[in-house]
Amino acid sequence: MSKPAQSSSLSADSKSLEKFGYKQELRRGLGLWDVVLYGVLFMVIIAPHSIWGLVQQDSLGMSTLVYIVGFVAIFFTALSYVRMSNRFPIAGSVYSYVQRGINPHVGFISGWLILLDYCITPALLYVMVANWGTMLVPGSPWYLWVIVFVIFNTFVNIRGISMTRGIDLVIFIVEILAVIAFIALGTNFILGGGGAGEFNADPLWQPGKVDAHFLAAGISIAALNFLGFDGISTLAEETNRPEKNIGRGILIALGIIIVCFVAQTYIASLVQPDWQSWTPEHAENAWFYGCQMVGGDLFMNLMLIINIVAIGIANIMNAQLAASRLLYSMGRDKVIPAIFGKVHPKYQTPWVGAIFIGAVALVLSLILTMADLATLVNFGALASFIMLNFAVFWFFFVREKKRRTVGDWVKYVVCPWLGIIILGYVFTGFDVMTYALGVSWFVIGFIICAVKSKGFKEVPEAFKNLDV
Repeated sequence: MSKPAQSSSLSADSKSLEKFGYKQELRRGLGLWDVVLYGVLFMVIIAPHSIWGLVQQDSLGMSTLVYIVGFVAIFFTALSYVRMSNRFPIAGSVYSYVQRGINPHVGFISGWLILLDYCITPALLYVMVANWGTMLVPGSPWYLWVIVFVIFNTFVNIRGISMTRGIDLVIFIVEILAVIAFIALGTNFILGGGGAGEFNADPLWQPGKVDAHFLAAGISIAALNFLGFDGISTLAEETNRPEKNIGRGILIALGIIIVCFVAQTYIASLVQPDWQSWTPEHAENAWFYGCQMVGGDLFMNLMLIINIVAIGIANIMNAQLAASRLLYSMGRDKVIPAIFGKVHPKYQTPWVGAIFIGAVALVLSLILTMADLATLVNFGALASFIMLNFAVFWFFFVREKKRRTVGDWVKYVVCPWLGIIILGYVFTGFDVMTYALGVSWFVIGFIICAVKSKGFKEVPEAFKNLDV
């Protein structure tokens, strides 16, 4: 693309942003494949490595089917993100979409709920990385792994998305090579008589074992493993032609992820088909024991290093980036302290949010367990996803009256309501502690919203005298 054409595109994107009541403050320059790369690294193509053993046990040996079911379930919500990103190409993700699709106060609640996901996800990932680090280097201080990665990721986030782009590409290539190596070595192991000794359909389907409980468990797992596709939408104000590229990026990234998840878990299930005999310790690290079986200690340690780098840098970096953009969007609307809307004068990044997320992740990773963090991430994400799906129905079908064709009914009624029903069903499976903490977080957000809006009477400045 020539420089004049590119400049014209940037100008058009900036003018498009102005009609929503905002000015261009973040550095715009990402293309379609930049956001795809961001989304793939946020979701992590080797994500099953961290919890595959537990998934394999919970799914009675059908972890591959679980990921397929989970993908189908989360796909309806992904479509809602596509609809809203096309209509509202602004940063803030679900906060901005529900804000515009329903009203600013409900939008704040949705943003507050997904903050529970965005603020806690980095802490959860830091705990995973620290666990692997001590496994790789026995006797090393657990907390030191957390501190080092927090400092590094926070620094890079302040420097900006252009710096993360180069790091992301290198890590993506390493992850792809790791996936290819595992599949190749695993296939050779199976064909040589190891594990199941043959290719079969057990990881995909076992008659008599699939029921409603199984499907609910699959969707619940997906809510954690597929989280990250939504983070793509936070880059709208740093992406060229966001009304096109954000939605496309979400769908392409999800397509790449499900192919990688299915291929890896299918081979892993056949390498270790004896999941019933695993000890709790083996289940937590089953993937790496499988790597040891197919490639020896060297390959197992190599995969540990790759996971530490991929999760500890690319995944956490992108998770913190998305969280800081959400805080930026809410801060500039002054629904949370306005300091979060501050942009670094040199790097054009929301540096206050980046530092805040790093500090929160450090504290939470040191005081909460991985199980506690995982359940809270799920509650915040699923609650906000339900609100987003309803916003699509409400805005397009009810307010804009897009109901003339069969396509309109499918896009604005069938798909969002399927998303609501599926996610609502998953909500019934949370434990009491998750409900208690999640509802408490909601109540706190409701009170803050009521106070900041003076009894739900005032709206953010960007909404005044606007018709969008």
